[in-house]
Amino acid sequence: MRRWIAYSLVLIGIVILAYPKASEWYNDKQQEKLMAQWEIGETNEEAGQTALEQYGGLTTLFEELDAEETRTPVPTDTAAESGPSPTALPAESKVEPIATIRIPSIKLKLPVLEGATQKNMKSAAAHLKETASIGEIGNAAIAAHRMRAKGKLFNRLNEVKVGDEIIIETKTGKFTYIVYDTSIVLPTDVSVLNYNDKDKRLTLITCDPVVDPTHRLIVHAAIKE
Repeated sequence: MRRWIAYSLVLIGIVILAYPKASEWYNDKQQEKLMAQWEIGETNEEAGQTALEQYGGLTTLFEELDAEETRTPVPTDTAAESGPSPTALPAESKVEPIATIRIPSIKLKLPVLEGATQKNMKSAAAHLKETASIGEIGNAAIAAHRMRAKGKLFNRLNEVKVGDEIIIETKTGKFTYIVYDTSIVLPTDVSVLNYNDKDKRLTLITCDPVVDPTHRLIVHAAIKE
């Protein structure tokens, strides 16, 4: 009996240690899968209000993603006996990217999904619904988690400089934006989504700093005609 208990404790310890790596592996695979799918497949007042609500909701999303990245599950006796395994991975569902985003200066290439949700932002960048469509007049907003792992998602976005290119390819074309401003703002500063009816702009959004973020890192770019 004692030997069985000892084996059980060792197994639980292994599961706890393996979970973060298993989760990271799964998210990396999802990102690779979305990129593969892409390569194979190769504004009114109400909408504006919805966009602002989505921007405000990013604070909660960034907090949840940051917490999940650092959380280590501690299974209880009950969970160990009857609950699902901590290493159980979520079931896959059909998700297709609407675009890819590349920033050559920081060696970034990511799939872009429609809608800023926790699920989408685990493995891709997300286009905020109701902001302008990519390549169109207005301000297209794209958000991504700034993971602590070097080079993952928007981790290196702080290295982007004025004059850098941001290349976005959709199913209808390729658009090159040139960075004209970077800034760090409070989460309540919704002015980052402002635009006029002439320019084709892009706004990239992530959290700042990487650890225990309190602000948002913003990159503004305008399309290169």
